[in-house]
Amino acid sequence: MSRAKITRAQHSEDSAGNPAVIGTEFLLSMVEAHNVRGNGNVIKMDSGFKAQQELEKIEQQIERLQALEGQNEETRRQVQQLHDRVNDLRREVSSHLNPWERTEMARHPQRPYTLDYVERIFTDWSEIHGDRAFGDDPAIVCGMARFHGEEVLIVGHQKARDTKQKVYRNFGMPNPEGYRKALRAMQVAAKFRRPIFTFIDTPGAYPGLGAEERGQAEAIAYNLREMVRIEVPIVVTITGEGGSGGALAIAVGDRVLMMENSIYSVISPEGCASIMWRDPTKRNIAAAAMKITPKDLGELGIIDGIVIEPPGGAHTDHAQASELLDGVLQQQLAELKRLPASDLLNARYAKFRNMAQFFQVEG
Repeated sequence: MSRAKITRAQHSEDSAGNPAVIGTEFLLSMVEAHNVRGNGNVIKMDSGFKAQQELEKIEQQIERLQALEGQNEETRRQVQQLHDRVNDLRREVSSHLNPWERTEMARHPQRPYTLDYVERIFTDWSEIHGDRAFGDDPAIVCGMARFHGEEVLIVGHQKARDTKQKVYRNFGMPNPEGYRKALRAMQVAAKFRRPIFTFIDTPGAYPGLGAEERGQAEAIAYNLREMVRIEVPIVVTITGEGGSGGALAIAVGDRVLMMENSIYSVISPEGCASIMWRDPTKRNIAAAAMKITPKDLGELGIIDGIVIEPPGGAHTDHAQASELLDGVLQQQLAELKRLPASDLLNARYAKFRNMAQFFQVEG
């Protein structure tokens, strides 16, 4: 008998007499049946992203069961076992996501955004507004804060979850004033020797007429040049989507990290499919060909590390995702602070200058 069938049989027997537990266990068993076979390997009868969505619904039911009053010890034990099974299956499914499914995870509306990480990792947040030339851009947030007692600067894209805030944040797509605000803040941080953390999560720079009139391309290019020269440590983290120059404009750093379920690319898979095949529905083929996942980019030397997420993704537990990221940021900053400014700049320049060199001509 397969492991999944044995597990279902055992739990069905244990949960006899509790209809709520039986119902939740039945739903979980259905997901297991479609995603696990006897040897424990994940199969692709359902998409990994769809399985994760089903597990989210089951987890919500489990949370409601845990909140019920008057439960005996046996019922609490059964509910905890269901919770553990959900986490185990989440880990298995997450490890087998294909590039397009990971793209869907990166775009999950409940993933933590920059201000969610600021709230949980940093203290004494004080936001900076405006580029002193045109206006403020809410799609990029900047501010001073303390990181374990040390004064730092935070720059990041900011998306939103409800319609009003999405419009206000321009769906996380910055205008030129956003990049100019970010650079202004970074130059202030460099003046006072404060390390910089940037958080990347954007579909790309805003392609509107007004943005082009105000110098979108120039603002991005200027940021790329100036960030190479900033004489303080810069740690970059791609937390969701890292799309095109809109991401790179604040992603020139000494360390570039990616969350486990994030993507980093010059164009979206849909955009690539539209150009290559005139068919955006071939986005899954494009996503695989583009090498946009953390594993692929790590092997290509584009990024410096992958930050593990909670089972099922960062959107399932903002607090745990922040805690995992916090530990990595501390480690990276400690390493960078030991380097003299001249070594920091030389290493940063060499890092980006040597990217995409896959062939070497001898002689």
